[in-house]
Amino acid sequence: MPPGTRLLHIGPHKTGTTSIRGALFAARDALPAYGVEFPATSRHPLQAVLAACARPGMMGDTAPTERHWTRLLRQVHATGPRTSVISSEFFADAPDDATVRRIVAQLGGDRVHVLVTLRTLARIMPSQWQRYVQNGLRTGYEDWREHMLRKAPYEKPTPSFWRRHRHDRLVERWAAAVGADRVTVVVVDDRDRDGLMRTFEELLGLPERLLRAVPGTANRSLTLAKTGMLRNLHKEFRGHGLPDELYSKLVRNGAVMHLKNTCGPTARDVKISTPAWAAERAAAVGAAAAARSGATGVRVLGDPGLLSTGPEPAGAGADRAPGTAVPDGSVIAPEVAAQALYGALAAAAAASGRRSGRPVHRTPSKELVKVLGGRCLKRLRRR
Repeated sequence: MPPGTRLLHIGPHKTGTTSIRGALFAARDALPAYGVEFPATSRHPLQAVLAACARPGMMGDTAPTERHWTRLLRQVHATGPRTSVISSEFFADAPDDATVRRIVAQLGGDRVHVLVTLRTLARIMPSQWQRYVQNGLRTGYEDWREHMLRKAPYEKPTPSFWRRHRHDRLVERWAAAVGADRVTVVVVDDRDRDGLMRTFEELLGLPERLLRAVPGTANRSLTLAKTGMLRNLHKEFRGHGLPDELYSKLVRNGAVMHLKNTCGPTARDVKISTPAWAAERAAAVGAAAAARSGATGVRVLGDPGLLSTGPEPAGAGADRAPGTAVPDGSVIAPEVAAQALYGALAAAAAASGRRSGRPVHRTPSKELVKVLGGRCLKRLRRR
């Protein structure tokens, strides 16, 4: 990239964005020596990007405002003539061409170069579904697949999915705003775990191995059992009228985050898998998208053929009929349930721990339970 480029990494979702941001944020003090900056005070300036794209916040989170976006713009412009990297998969959610053009103009116009990272849809679909579940979706994977692939106009219950993952249209939308010569598409090869890191280093002129994966920052997908537990937990929240803010703090940013960071998949776990018919249809969409993206004249790094890879073997339970027995591997283990509960308790006590100056890990279990119960009761009384 030419010096002074504003490299805008727009994702989309589930294409390595979280790992890249974690590596850039961890290396942010070393980047200026090579004329590069990561202009954000947090790993992911989510609120700013949501505001820029006129999107509501995640369920139960603080609503994004223009102030968040303005602050990020100031940080970007403060980088002066140096190259800067702005990364968020939520840029792919920009609702229309006017919003895309405004974002580009505000970030620096001709200095902006758009980077799109793409993976095969057959891998994206299960990961994206469980991510929707983390934000409150109660639809099962089987029904969700039917709506996304077989029920026109393919918009319910998650209209954002094809906005993000019709990759050819995503590339065309941003190429129209900046010009095809300022768009780079990187095809992610899942067989090369460090390939995306090395590509970013080459584009930014960084020394090899400066960017490294940071433990705990990968956006790890949940297994079938964990996602099933989360769906049922969300139903209970909704059924009892508990506030969204409580769900955000205790479940998504408490139980789920703790599960991701402490409970990796084991041999007993059943992954969320996609049956052959759905993977084949996704592969066909990916093949058409790769062809159309290449025809726009944008630069493509990697093998576009990977975007149309065939189906992976469907795992246990991929197309199980409603009411049939659940395989043992998809039953959540007691220790996993305990970890989820601890994550919720720790999140509930975190605010109290910050106020008292005592770390959560030094707070006795009985007190964690007491704090959680007290906070729930207070919220219910206010409601």
